[in-house]
Amino acid sequence: MTGYDIERIAELLRLLTPPPEGWTRAAQELPQARAELASIVARAEEDAAFRAKVVADLEAALEAEGIDPTPSVVAVLRVRLEAD
Repeated sequence: MTGYDIERIAELLRLLTPPPEGWTRAAQELPQARAELASIVARAEEDAAFRAKVVADLEAALEAEGIDPTPSVVAVLRVRLEAD
């Protein structure tokens, strides 16, 4: 690093305000959400009937799997399913 040592970086980091609680919670939930989405994509790749169900009504398929079909989740899955 140019011009900063570890202690100075730590000092600067302490000056930052904490992130919003929602950001922290989202960061904690992200690994599980990614795993759930990967599971749905894998099942859709392996099971033609499940894939047809997911493609026909993605939001309903997510709800049936216990996943909240937020716009960001739906968008990510649409991209992943179209790529396959």
